[in-house]
Amino acid sequence: MTTDTAPAPATAAPAATPATRGRRVRPGRLGVHAFLMAVSLAFLAPLLLAVYASLRPYEETSRDGYFSLPEHLSFDYYQQAFSDAGMTKYFVNTLIIAVPGVVIVLFLAAFVAFAVSRLRLRGGMLLLMLFTAGNLLPQQVIVTPLYVVFNRIPLPYWMSDSMTMFDSYWAVIAVQVGFQLGFCVFVLANFMRTLPQEILEAAIVDGAGVWTRYWRITLPLCRPALAALATLQFTWMYNDFLWALVFMSDGDKLPITSALNNLRGQFFTDYNLLAAGSVIVALPTLIVFLLLQRHFIAGLTLGSSKG
Repeated sequence: MTTDTAPAPATAAPAATPATRGRRVRPGRLGVHAFLMAVSLAFLAPLLLAVYASLRPYEETSRDGYFSLPEHLSFDYYQQAFSDAGMTKYFVNTLIIAVPGVVIVLFLAAFVAFAVSRLRLRGGMLLLMLFTAGNLLPQQVIVTPLYVVFNRIPLPYWMSDSMTMFDSYWAVIAVQVGFQLGFCVFVLANFMRTLPQEILEAAIVDGAGVWTRYWRITLPLCRPALAALATLQFTWMYNDFLWALVFMSDGDKLPITSALNNLRGQFFTDYNLLAAGSVIVALPTLIVFLLLQRHFIAGLTLGSSKG
């Protein structure tokens, strides 16, 4: 008597593990990375060319071109640019404008954003729209009115040696605060709306007042957003050239962006020396970004996803 034996079952194909799935390179993802690398190189190319040119003598680049191989590299231009342009004085002038400007902007913007987003304020949305609409006004439109107004606003001598807001740091700080306040209010108000409402409700139950809810609860939670805004605001105020040029007549009060003009000769300009000065001027903003990088990235990404 014969018995039928069932055929052996075919072995199933091994399931794809996360490691094997991770090894697969999608053409679309490869194209995205290639595009991002190309864009990054396009943005970095002027900076890299400036650094490369600042390390070479001008005679060499004028003879062989800026894209030739170097024969001699040195940091002599950096020392010359720092001394010839008097950058120490201009760095101090810039800090006198940028640091108080950033602090005042964030201080006032946090107040307004908290009132608009966390308090039952009548017309809060209209107030937020008003601050946001201020960003749409071209700055150059009010140059002449501000020039006239600042010449008529008196200040004591210890605040301004011109006895008016014109030709003083206060004029530039006031303009920077006025134009940057709307953007900061908009960002902080939307950031505060993403914070859990239950935290403030629990604080109210515990008897916390408005100031406690603002200073001890809301602001610590807004630290990433404040760090991101501080980085952006310092960069914008540091790089500003227009307002200081308009509202300051004393050359000793001008910020660092105007110090590069001291490296230009009347009949001849050494562009390698100018490139070294540009790199020196750009270093503080790079240092600020590196110091606040973790908070800056967290401020940009926090609130991008729920749950």
